[in-house]
Amino acid sequence: MEFDGQREGEEVIYVFHRHIITSIKGFLWFIIMTALGVIPSFIWPDNNQMFWVWLIFFGIGILGAAYSWMLWHFSFYIVTDQRLRQVRQKGLFNRSVVDLELRKIENMSYGVHGVFATIFDYGSILIQTEAGDLVISMVSHPEVVYNELENTWHDKK
Repeated sequence: MEFDGQREGEEVIYVFHRHIITSIKGFLWFIIMTALGVIPSFIWPDNNQMFWVWLIFFGIGILGAAYSWMLWHFSFYIVTDQRLRQVRQKGLFNRSVVDLELRKIENMSYGVHGVFATIFDYGSILIQTEAGDLVISMVSHPEVVYNELENTWHDKK
């Protein structure tokens, strides 16, 4: 895999996302808008125009869910043999990129907290540097990601 800003000789080791459950707002938006679109049919049951009202609400729900998924899909982390790159999509036209050199990492740990986190297998990874801490929350399969980061970090120490 190659990415924009990749250095010459830099090798991608691992790419990961936050858990898909971070898109739950979009799914809930879809459910709410679809349900709201049904309400006028109960108020005016004989009006065939209410199908179009429902369809508009359904479409708005789809757009909200697609937007939420897009934010999740285009936000990811790249682990290379030199650094950890965080790419966060914050809107349609707003993206931020943060690089953390592996040699600047002092310590790493991960945690899975709570029933839902255990059931859905997500957690947080804490990366400590002398400049401050980087917390990657809602990581899918945190133990696997932590082990990949840990192995890459120890190989480059």
